[in-house]
Amino acid sequence: MSRKLTAGTPAPKSGQYQIIGPRGGKGPERTSTKGNPLPPTPKAGSFYKLVDPTKTK
Repeated sequence: MSRKLTAGTPAPKSGQYQIIGPRGGKGPERTSTKGNPLPPTPKAGSFYKLVDPTKTK
């Protein structure tokens, strides 16, 4: 399982990050590239989880 990433944290890898709500519900996915900060989440207490890393190097 990927580690929990909060908004504003630089993305460790490029790929699709899914928003996980404060009670565990799954939200939409956001695309981010390595090193760029993750965008704000719609609710406080939400976090991101890497679900589909890019396959290119």
